[in-house]
Amino acid sequence: MNIGIGADHRGANTARMLSDRLKSLGHTVSDFSALAGDASDYPIPAFTVGKAVAASEIDRGVLICGTGIGMCIAANKVKGVRAAVVHDELTAEISRTHNNANILCLSADLLGQRLIESITERWLSTPFQGGRHERRLDEIRMIEEGKDPAAKA
Repeated sequence: MNIGIGADHRGANTARMLSDRLKSLGHTVSDFSALAGDASDYPIPAFTVGKAVAASEIDRGVLICGTGIGMCIAANKVKGVRAAVVHDELTAEISRTHNNANILCLSADLLGQRLIESITERWLSTPFQGGRHERRLDEIRMIEEGKDPAAKA
């Protein structure tokens, strides 16, 4: 799988180690992270990875900042992105099966490296369930287009 990773200064070291792990598992990784030690703003890698996912230049994205929250908010502003903040393997799985999340947002400050790797591996290996969940993704697309999903025909 072709994965884009982005991190601000707080997540740069974590992203580098995760990138190495994903490469060792056979994934192609493009790293859009800040350099460790260089202060950087999380919206920049969130936008870069979000645009690449939305344009199908990469299959999925992983964003890492202090909490994962800022990255998630910023990435979800990009049309076509479904970013999810995840803190364990269960929420990683549900973000894929129910929400077809295409960007995983993680906390460098609250999660250890082994847990981050385990969450990411579960998230990457979990397929979208479809079915009743597809209707909800259609409603999300309506919101992206400025339409009220409750008023669908």
